[in-house]
Amino acid sequence: MNRRTTALLSTAIVTAVSLGIGVGTAPSASAAPRAGARVAAAAPDAFYRYDGGEPLASYRPGDVLKKRTLNYHVFGIPTPLKAVQLLYRTTDAQGRPSANVTTVVRSPHGDGGKAVSYQSFYDSLSPEDGPSRAIAGGVSLGGVIANAESLILAPLLAKGYDLVIPDTEGQNADFAAGPEYGTNTLDSIRAATRTGETGLHAGTRIGLFGYSGGAVATNWTSALAPAYAPEVNSRLVGFAEGGLLVAPAHNLKYVDGALAWNGVIPMAVIGVSRSYGIDLSPYLSAKGLAIVKELEQGSIVDALGRHPGMTWKDMAKPQYEDPNSIPVFVDAVNKINLGQAATPTIPGFIGQGNAGWLEGTFNTPPGIGTGDGVMVTGDVRALARQYCANGNRSIKYEQYGLLSHVGAMPYWAPRAMAWLDDRFASRTAPSSCGTITAGNSLEPQEPTVTR
Repeated sequence: MNRRTTALLSTAIVTAVSLGIGVGTAPSASAAPRAGARVAAAAPDAFYRYDGGEPLASYRPGDVLKKRTLNYHVFGIPTPLKAVQLLYRTTDAQGRPSANVTTVVRSPHGDGGKAVSYQSFYDSLSPEDGPSRAIAGGVSLGGVIANAESLILAPLLAKGYDLVIPDTEGQNADFAAGPEYGTNTLDSIRAATRTGETGLHAGTRIGLFGYSGGAVATNWTSALAPAYAPEVNSRLVGFAEGGLLVAPAHNLKYVDGALAWNGVIPMAVIGVSRSYGIDLSPYLSAKGLAIVKELEQGSIVDALGRHPGMTWKDMAKPQYEDPNSIPVFVDAVNKINLGQAATPTIPGFIGQGNAGWLEGTFNTPPGIGTGDGVMVTGDVRALARQYCANGNRSIKYEQYGLLSHVGAMPYWAPRAMAWLDDRFASRTAPSSCGTITAGNSLEPQEPTVTR
């Protein structure tokens, strides 16, 4: 029965992908539907709205506000697996009480003693593209990633791990707001282990797993846990991540003028503005304003390759061709620089590609260098070295010189799963400390004076 359940899930995934259910075809980027658009119009799901009589601030972070049980869906197809969804109290990027949703999926042969918190790389500016919506049966173009990630989740379930899957970006889809990703994830774990229906409990050991946008959440979770959620940190066995965003100001320069990944430039403008309550529109050109408007509810699926060769200068007014000339922007990107965050106290496995040319990114900016197409490899090395220097010697770093961002993921994932298996088995964590090549400076950005 256990194998049959897993097989049914995998069959549903393959069938959905083969038939293209809910995805459709897009002959050109301009003809594609907006990423956040749903295939069929539907009323807003009231489950996501906190409508209690007490203010959110009266609840502890991680307290459960609502719960429901439903079938796990893949591209709108229900599977036999059951999922428990929780609306819980958490904290946003500005430190304010907020509500968010997480999903717990029990392994058919798990015992509640071990779980993996899986951080999705759904990378979207629309809440409708989050993993909880996909699991509940939602189908959107931007949500294709969250649906396809079932291919990654199925092996974890087969290994006996229960899964905790937070909507890391929160209910406003605060793209790139790393600290909020971290608090959303930590409070998701708190909520999951405080709810009897999940089968998880205060003694459940947790592993963290995420790639790309999911790596952002995974690393910030690890960095914030000792201070924000020490009781969760004590049960974390390790973090496994790949394709990591470390210093966003560097990434914006790296992808400048790229053929595909430069789409993260307007997404970052929107995400930073939304997360920290700032208005960057006065600094944008007419073209920049139009692109930002176009992507307000878009996802990475929508943004990639839409404006090949576009640069920050194309989006900014002439006097702001240097993004560091915008003080509020500098302040925001410094808040989401992992190099300025605390060092995790748990073992870590970090994988990073370095063949960005395969995905149309050819830049090698001074002090930044090469990457996997979107993530800066020197930044990731510098962070790993920083963790070693700060006393966490249980850091394993791997660099994939012939793999790009997309290409590195299928190579990294099974290695990361095997690494996590060893942590749950209480084996000594391997270390790359002392052998990692020097990286970039992760010091905060300094504002420049406009001419």
